[in-house]
Amino acid sequence: MTETQLDAGRVLPAPELELEVVDAIAAPHVAAPTLHFTLRAIEPTGREVYMVALQTLIHIDPGLRSHDGETRDLLVDLFGEPERWAATTTSIVLAQVDVLVPSFTRTTDFTIPVPCNYDLEVASTKYLYALPDGEVPLSFHFSGRVFYRGDDGRLQIVLVPWVSAAFRLPVATWRRMIELHYPRSGWIRVQEDTLRRLQLRKAERGLPTFDSALAELLELAQP
Repeated sequence: MTETQLDAGRVLPAPELELEVVDAIAAPHVAAPTLHFTLRAIEPTGREVYMVALQTLIHIDPGLRSHDGETRDLLVDLFGEPERWAATTTSIVLAQVDVLVPSFTRTTDFTIPVPCNYDLEVASTKYLYALPDGEVPLSFHFSGRVFYRGDDGRLQIVLVPWVSAAFRLPVATWRRMIELHYPRSGWIRVQEDTLRRLQLRKAERGLPTFDSALAELLELAQP
């Protein structure tokens, strides 16, 4: 039997935490690209929660949305040929985040900050970059500990059950976040030797930027 507490004539069981994702925005005024997800914690028994130490694993679920032909072409190196996608479009880890939820009774909203990057070698970024519009299916998987006061006033702990919540992130929100930090640009990782060769090419051709050096090479590669 779970620990109980007599409060205002009612017997309250140990806290039972429910979680849902209600919103997402591109975080302003931060040093690096970050999404702010608003989550709602609900504790239906009415027992006061002292604090929640919450761990959140966030997955992208590509199999839960459709993709046009151009998007499939961009994602061949991630998922393989389109005819294999039924087997290869497995979940992609977006982030793992730990947060502390402060004291509340019944319900509270709180923010999970999710740092992102624009490294196109990272599977999550590669996938998000390829999407032209629509929504990104996300799943949030929760675990952690709920802290509360017991009958004797001492701190008690109950585990957060391993539960999940779905959320559909607008692609426009992710693009807005990237645009705040990398306006009209992107990042690719290259080996040091490749970068040195590109720098020499840029200098030899009198080109003003690495972008112009890459653009010239792409033009030369056209059949």
